[in-house]
Amino acid sequence: MALNVKFGVSTWLWTSPFNSETLRLFPKIKSYGYDAVEIPVEDPSLIDINEVKLALADNGLEPIICGAFGTSRDMTNEDPAFHKTCFDYLNSCFEIASGLGAKFVAGPMYSAVGKARLVSPEQKKIEWDRAVTNLRIVSKQASEFGLEIALEPLNRFETDLINTCEELMRLIADINEPAAKVILDGFHMNIEEPDIESAIKRAGNKLIHVQVSENYRGTPGTGQTRWDAYKRGLEAINYQGAISIESFTPDIKELAGAVCIWKPLVPSQDGFAKEGLEFLRAWAAE
Repeated sequence: MALNVKFGVSTWLWTSPFNSETLRLFPKIKSYGYDAVEIPVEDPSLIDINEVKLALADNGLEPIICGAFGTSRDMTNEDPAFHKTCFDYLNSCFEIASGLGAKFVAGPMYSAVGKARLVSPEQKKIEWDRAVTNLRIVSKQASEFGLEIALEPLNRFETDLINTCEELMRLIADINEPAAKVILDGFHMNIEEPDIESAIKRAGNKLIHVQVSENYRGTPGTGQTRWDAYKRGLEAINYQGAISIESFTPDIKELAGAVCIWKPLVPSQDGFAKEGLEFLRAWAAE
């Protein structure tokens, strides 16, 4: 059974941070056959909403907005000043998403990426409760813009709080707000999920976005990923959102360091985007 989905690609595949120069990628992305572009918001002040909106319209691309959660954006920090930084940042993301006509803001917004430690159950409970309390506020913020939030589990090397879909669904149940939804990223799932198909089914109708690359963050179709399991899971829940390629380039040193990409994964980032989409379209049509 063919999947009824759209396909996107993150501009992180080529560059960072997103700014006016990044808009030069849009014609190329469209020419490869993509329906959508993922816009990572690292610094909201670098994004001119009107300029981006025009570029999207000119190239017939839909926007998908993703947040970036470095050390200063930590909902589980004991200092409430960090929480305020997150609320202010996410409010800017919501303004951008709303202005561009996106439907949600995605990312691991429950904690800072890279905060991965062995902590006591008592400390874990304290941080879990902070995430629940703060994401309840964020969900209400999003709702005021007519948006949802897509929360993303990360692998154990990038966070100690939410590694699996099961843990995320528990967090969402505790948040108990209709705007709190799910994004699943195949790279992290390949590390953490015993059963990809079951994880997708567990997310069910809360799943509103999917990101993919290979198990080694390379071009889809060139690695060990169980694409058959993804297909069965997505078919089972009648997923009709977008599937986006997300990977990175070692040319952008700060970002490459954050995601531990120390060498080129492919001969060309353009080839990654083209060949990855060709594989995904054939896979979805089977």
